[in-house]
Amino acid sequence: MTDTGLRLLAAAIAIGFGTIGPGIGLGLLVNAALNAMGRNPEAAGQVQINMFIGIAFTEALGIFALVVALLIGFKIF
Repeated sequence: MTDTGLRLLAAAIAIGFGTIGPGIGLGLLVNAALNAMGRNPEAAGQVQINMFIGIAFTEALGIFALVVALLIGFKIF
């Protein structure tokens, strides 16, 4: 296998493993928020705000994995 092939394989592994965690985290986050809203509808507004903030932070991890994969793929470092 050539250097290019190994570099592209490393980029694929980086984005694959880098998005598994945020994907699971998003599922757990939304599940907990919907359960909280179902149990206490009066607090739905505050729960929803916190849920969106958590989604933003979780998605940032996935975007970071994408950036690392692009850096590996384009041989930046």
